[in-house]
Amino acid sequence: MTQRIHCAILALATAATLGAAPDAQAQAKGDWLLKLGANKITPHVNSGEMSAPAKPGIKGDVGPDTKPVLTIGYMLSDQLSAEVLLGVPYEHKLYGAGSVEGIGQIGTSEVLPPTAFLHYRLFGPAATVRPYLGLGYSYVYFQKETGSAQMTSMMNPGGPPSTYTLDSKHTLCLALGVSAKLSERLFADLMLVKSKLKTSAHFNSGQQLPIKIDPTAISLALGYRF
Repeated sequence: MTQRIHCAILALATAATLGAAPDAQAQAKGDWLLKLGANKITPHVNSGEMSAPAKPGIKGDVGPDTKPVLTIGYMLSDQLSAEVLLGVPYEHKLYGAGSVEGIGQIGTSEVLPPTAFLHYRLFGPAATVRPYLGLGYSYVYFQKETGSAQMTSMMNPGGPPSTYTLDSKHTLCLALGVSAKLSERLFADLMLVKSKLKTSAHFNSGQQLPIKIDPTAISLALGYRF
């Protein structure tokens, strides 16, 4: 991931150097911002153990996913903006870990995490490149949780198919980003977001699994101000 971030920053800086108009105003008070891009969410999992009745040491892991993302923002001042990040649901694969690490994929879940941000931009509206810091609030909504045959063999061998649900949660997040003017109206935007997220899986066979997901998200978008 570090290599991807460095490449994205280099691409953003190159685009700004080639396409920006250094004396043009951008992202000033009263502007609306519209950004469209791609966002990758990578969980950093610290799993608890499955509750009884279950084999000792059963843990879980969660894979990454990338989806298109739309951001709508408004410049409250020359430095401060309010932005809402929207998109389609992410589909994350769940894997066995701990004493069942070799079992493979045990399920999937769709996740919809709409997020509202307040961003503070450095430098003035005429700057070609503007780093920013942000604080965000997100409601992480889990839906369409689906178990696999491996989950049933692990949780309820010989019984009916295993199903599960995940608790939806509220969470705060921190953002670090940079935007670069490409023209009078167009700009490129790179943002890194870090969240703390703890949830629990509840299985139809009675067990529970607490799990810290703590995702990192990185997005690269093309923006338009109007």
